[in-house]
Amino acid sequence: MSDPKEKPKHQYADSGEASHIYLLPNSLTAGNLFFGFLAIMQCIEANYATDPSVINEHFTQAVWFIFFGVVCDAFDGRVARMGGRESLFGIEFDSIADVISFGVAPAMMMVFLILKPTEQYEGVLHISQLIGFIYLLCAAVRLARFNVLTHPMLPPAERLKGTKDFLGLPVPAAAGMVASLVLVYTSFETHGYQMHGFELLMPPLMLAVAFLMISNIPYPSFKDIDWQTSTRVRTFILLILSLGLAFIIKELAFALIFFSYIAFGPIRHLYRIYRARKRLHKTAIKVSE
Repeated sequence: MSDPKEKPKHQYADSGEASHIYLLPNSLTAGNLFFGFLAIMQCIEANYATDPSVINEHFTQAVWFIFFGVVCDAFDGRVARMGGRESLFGIEFDSIADVISFGVAPAMMMVFLILKPTEQYEGVLHISQLIGFIYLLCAAVRLARFNVLTHPMLPPAERLKGTKDFLGLPVPAAAGMVASLVLVYTSFETHGYQMHGFELLMPPLMLAVAFLMISNIPYPSFKDIDWQTSTRVRTFILLILSLGLAFIIKELAFALIFFSYIAFGPIRHLYRIYRARKRLHKTAIKVSE
């Protein structure tokens, strides 16, 4: 029988330990926040610009800043885990940075880019603002839910651990999907091609992505991939060919990568449900026999 005075292993020793600021991982998180701030500034400047080429340039820079934020976000947690330097401060700081870089920045990008050609229609303006807020709200809820489910104060049995998947679409992937489509749009516009229907595509896409963020659909986290990870020859060759194809199609590559990841979650989830029902059906047949 355990001593009631004994401190649970899932709790930090004191507030100082929980709020410890480790330099390297939190510097990467600060970099994520910095790039999110720059992306927002570029969206604001694009909103006040009048020259189409200048507008596209601002949005393109905003997209790259979001991508840089994704890179920082991908490494801050990994660096913290590798060095055993995880803290409650780092977890909360990371979520705040993610709300700015992957919540506010994509929402503003969508609103300013969609509203610009339709700003004379008041109804469209309000609907676009509402969709942007819904996306931001779902991103914030997704991050808050993740913090709650992984909080060290929860009993280990109730904590979201022991799984290689995220619960719901990760916020950086959602922002990457939005940003990559904007990159395709600005690239086509810069080269003189018109993407008719883009303004109609973005709002439902934002709503779909928002729904996936707060869903219970599992998405792979790739947390186990490191320098010791091995793979099959076919997988390695396929990866190299994919990198070569990405270099050829350039801007389209980012959109294809993020879309493939987003689509993979629901497809795998539905396939797992199908297999589970099939096994249950076979079991029921054997029992009846």
